[in-house]
Amino acid sequence: MTKAPRDKRMTIDEVVAELKDGMTIGIGGWGPRRKPMALVRAILRSDLKDLTIVSWGGADVGLLLRAGKVRKLVYAFVSLDSVPLEPNFQRARQSAPGSGQSIPEVVELDEGMFQTGLRAAAQRLPFLPMRAGLGSDVLVNNPQIKTVTSPYDAPDGTAEELVAVPALHLDVALVHLNRADKHGNATYLGPDPYFDDLFCMAADRAYVSVEQVVDTAGLTVDTPVQRLLLSRMMVAGVVETPNGAHFTTCTPDYERDEKFQKAYAAAAGGSDDDWAAFEERFLSGDEAAYQAAIQAFTEEQA
Repeated sequence: MTKAPRDKRMTIDEVVAELKDGMTIGIGGWGPRRKPMALVRAILRSDLKDLTIVSWGGADVGLLLRAGKVRKLVYAFVSLDSVPLEPNFQRARQSAPGSGQSIPEVVELDEGMFQTGLRAAAQRLPFLPMRAGLGSDVLVNNPQIKTVTSPYDAPDGTAEELVAVPALHLDVALVHLNRADKHGNATYLGPDPYFDDLFCMAADRAYVSVEQVVDTAGLTVDTPVQRLLLSRMMVAGVVETPNGAHFTTCTPDYERDEKFQKAYAAAAGGSDDDWAAFEERFLSGDEAAYQAAIQAFTEEQA
């Protein structure tokens, strides 16, 4: 099919085919909220390995860790909210180094430092200064993070020491929003944009999955305030993936699937056989198979 100019629509698998081993991939959303889970599941099905994942993490991080896809993890937290510590992440974080289950390399940042690192990358700067982290174990556990002395005197005449937060440059950003047009303009309809635009600006290429691709004029229908978050200049590809954030929230289209999350957490925190059974049922096929399995699970729980 010949596409019209600026038509950036892609399939899930086409996006993942553009990813390479060893890439640094930023995953948008916030914990268990509006994660691009259909794209994450596609990465699980791929042969990709040795990835650096940058995320305010949820099940995206847990699944990729359990699958052995992650060489380095940069995060501020990894939580499912009602399950305070994501269980697959907990398993990996508490495993002995070299056990085959641990995370080879970890960078754990204050939430503000994480945001500042993305802002530095978005502005194509090597770092940005801030006070967060001073006097904390963040600097003890990350000796690669340096401090700088302000070239400007403080009011008391002293030169202030600041943390030089390094840029979190991303090869690729993956985010999920509610609606987009075929050009890459995308809007969120829920209560919070999170930092999806910042992830996209910090990346060389950004891909957005959405619940629905609509005409450009449809992006502003029934929206009492301006919710356009991504412009087409920030986006390399658009994927229509209904229910593509499951089992995280995508308000107002749907809320978090707590029953499924409970089943996920039980399998992740259980035996290897428990996890193998979960994988076989929900993660062994393509996205259509996943959605069919979710529908069957929902009917069982009704």
